[in-house]
Amino acid sequence: MLVTISSQPERPKWLRAPAPVGENYRELKSLVTRLRLHTVCESAACPNVGECWNRRTATFMILGNVCTRRCGFCAVQKGAPLTVDYDEPRRVGEACAALGLRYAVVTSVNRDDRKDGGAELFALTIQAIREHVPGCKVEVLIPDFQGSHPAMDMVMNAHPDVLNHNTETIPRLYRQVRLGARYERSLDILRYAKQVRPKIPTKSGLMLGLGETQAEVLRVMQDLRDHHVEILTLGQYLRPSQKHLPILRYVPQEEFDEYKHAGRKMGFAHVEAGPLVRSSYHADSSERSATAAHTCTH
Repeated sequence: MLVTISSQPERPKWLRAPAPVGENYRELKSLVTRLRLHTVCESAACPNVGECWNRRTATFMILGNVCTRRCGFCAVQKGAPLTVDYDEPRRVGEACAALGLRYAVVTSVNRDDRKDGGAELFALTIQAIREHVPGCKVEVLIPDFQGSHPAMDMVMNAHPDVLNHNTETIPRLYRQVRLGARYERSLDILRYAKQVRPKIPTKSGLMLGLGETQAEVLRVMQDLRDHHVEILTLGQYLRPSQKHLPILRYVPQEEFDEYKHAGRKMGFAHVEAGPLVRSSYHADSSERSATAAHTCTH
């Protein structure tokens, strides 16, 4: 049961995101509705939906919009999962073609009801995007597949351009923040991805403001580098509703800048850090940085 704290820190005036308006926003919303697709932008109440959709970028969420886990931070609906729609990959590919995307991001809800955790649909979606938009790069933000290496093989054998899996928070807060997940399992997923496809950049991210200390954040960052993660995102946790975990602190931009500096010293190829940063924020530029760094070292 989530603990509700009555006294919340006041939201800073500088923490504002662009309103979801504009012609591109309306066009993309109409397209997603027509093709019966879900986006994490809407389902997870992302604060950047206005900015990203007006830049004609979106993160597609496959395997329905109902998650089998009940993480304390997430706005995605929880409950009995939807039937797997094997036509969904084709529709995602059609949407990417309609948008003229050169870089697509695909994520999913957790599907612990399936032996492969939904890995098959990730592979089919990567294939469908490339069939509809040859040359389009694809980043996948995957769940942990309950640690299944065969599930990871399905995804990695489809050759995504970036493999992203978020650790989300520090180990001490896992039981409160990431129900059903384990920190060591997430690290193993990232390690295994690099083991089977060394040339594919790996990526992970954390939310801040849930009660972590700076030392704990830096420890996770070092753990990620020790597992050869190249791209890191750090953002402020924003409470979706009163039913979700409370915000304990708003992290100032200056502190995000310190983490970014520390991350570069640790050897990350790209660090995106700021209050409104989310997993796929400026994903195309982070992939270019990681690819360039990988080319320079090989």
